[in-house]
This record gives sequence, C-alpha cells and structure tokens, in this order.
Amino acid sequence: MAIAADLLRGYTDTIILSQLSHGDSYGYRISKNVAELTGGSLEMKEATLYTAFRRLEQSGCIRSYWGDAQTGARRRYYTITEEGLRRLEADCAVWEETQQMLDLLLKEDSQ
Repeated sequence: MAIAADLLRGYTDTIILSQLSHGDSYGYRISKNVAELTGGSLEMKEATLYTAFRRLEQSGCIRSYWGDAQTGARRRYYTITEEGLRRLEADCAVWEETQQMLDLLLKEDSQ
C-alpha cells in the first residue's frame, strides 16, 4: 500500500519526536528505524531529517550533542526535551482526532 507523501509530510516532526521518545539517537539510525518499522514503505531522506532536526531544535523540542568518536565516526545525537514530549503528546492527540474524523467521512462515503 502506497502512503501519500503529502499526508506524511506534516508528521515528519512527530515521527522524529516519537523515535526520540524511546531514547537518544542520530539521523541515520532514525531513518533506518523508520524504514524497518514500515517495511520500507516510508523512507526519510537525509535533507528532510536534518531540516526537521534544525526546526525542532530551534523550537526547543530537541537538543543535540556530539557522541563519543572512540567507537567510529563522530555522530551528532539528538535528545527529546520536556517541550518535545509535550509537543509529541499534542501531535498524537491531533492525529487521533484526525484519524477518527477521516474514518467517519470515509465510511460515510462508502455507504
């Protein structure tokens, strides 16, 4: 099943916040997680991810730090803040309402 890119574009920040709510991570790992969780149906491109990281950091939803380079390449890690957790909760509530409304409207059309 193909998922409309326009539909998901509005949820990029929420997807990232959700991933970070499980623990600190870095761009490539988040991208790989999303691809694995969706069976490859959704890929988050590097440019999209890093634009979202900047936006989320500027809004106070995440913070970044440099990881330890002893285990390989030095990576920039991201961590969710209290503001980010509040935003994630609010975004998920909006998603639930939207999903319920769409379910009603789409079922209405099929009758």
